[in-house]
Amino acid sequence: MAVIYEVSQITSYLKEILDYDDLLNDLWVLGEVSNLRRPGSGHSYFTLRDSRNSIRCVLFRNSRGAGHLGDGVAVVAHGRMSIYEVRGDLQLIADVIQPEGVGELQMRLERLKLQLEREGLFDQSRKRSLPQYPKRVAVVTSPTGSVWHDIQTVIARRYPLVELLIAPAVVQGDRAAQTIAEAVLAVQNEPEVDALIVARGGGSLEDLWPFNEEVVARAVFASRVPVVSAVGHETDTTICDLVADVRAPTPSAAAEMVVPDRADLSMRLFAAEQGMDAAFRRLLQRSADRVGVLRSRADRATPDIEQLRIRIDDRLNLARTNSAHRIEMARAEIGRLSASLGTLSPHDTLRRGYSIAVDRDSGKVVTDTSELRRGARLDITLKRGMIGSVVESVSSSPSVPPEED
Repeated sequence: MAVIYEVSQITSYLKEILDYDDLLNDLWVLGEVSNLRRPGSGHSYFTLRDSRNSIRCVLFRNSRGAGHLGDGVAVVAHGRMSIYEVRGDLQLIADVIQPEGVGELQMRLERLKLQLEREGLFDQSRKRSLPQYPKRVAVVTSPTGSVWHDIQTVIARRYPLVELLIAPAVVQGDRAAQTIAEAVLAVQNEPEVDALIVARGGGSLEDLWPFNEEVVARAVFASRVPVVSAVGHETDTTICDLVADVRAPTPSAAAEMVVPDRADLSMRLFAAEQGMDAAFRRLLQRSADRVGVLRSRADRATPDIEQLRIRIDDRLNLARTNSAHRIEMARAEIGRLSASLGTLSPHDTLRRGYSIAVDRDSGKVVTDTSELRRGARLDITLKRGMIGSVVESVSSSPSVPPEED
């Protein structure tokens, strides 16, 4: 009994066959463009035909070569065959469009570009910036060509502090791609290399072809040192340019990119010096203003020394005057006390006719007869002179009235 299939099963089966066919997954197709449509999505839908047959094609937005499309234009399209399952349409999904007459080298170039782009070798996210002040710069180029001389001249003029290293390579011919890749890899073993220039002068597509080889692209991609590609002239673009971190239009421009300009550095240093000088002057002025404010506050807070000196002198004069007055008063009091004491002095008593009797044995002044006994020896002091006597008799009769209590 025959097996009956659904339409979707057949279209899915056909798509699976197409997807696994090596020939149909990597096609270059020559044909004339017709029925070109560009809807709002930005994709291009068209038909490629020859004198007998036609193939539906689609070129998605951001694919290369959309500008070559036009009704009636003969082009070469690269892509893969697939089937649109909804309608069962067989179609070519193109990724590159080239005008008719493109040579074999150009088609190889576009094919390798597609492969490497899909692998991420051209991604902008992995591109590295160049160091601002490199110490060592390596150059992969021919040591006998003008490129090496031009790079040396530019760097010596702009930034002679940098050390230049050359990694010699053949830049044209069958062996060139391998020697370029080996030179790039050799630089990775050099210590403290800050940037790498891969350079050669202009030439035809064939002359520059070594820089489109996969081995060179992968060596540049694997470099731990940021790479500047300067291959050919500004209008030439190689795969090495697309993989490198930075593309320079010429070798001389590459040399300018990797080092700073000492004239510019001098200007910046001068500007920095001027700025520092101005900042220092502003700082000094602010400090001087601050000192002035503090000095004013200190002057206001500090007492008037001259006024204090005058007040101290006044106080001293007053103290001296008071002291002199007190001394005079003390002297007067001493004189008065001295006069008072003089009236009580024994000498004054003697001058008035009295005498003083002193017991010779005890040395005491005799004031009472009870202190004496018969035979006691006395020394009697008169106004003038002294009498030695012996007591013969003692009388207790009072001769001086007793003191009142």
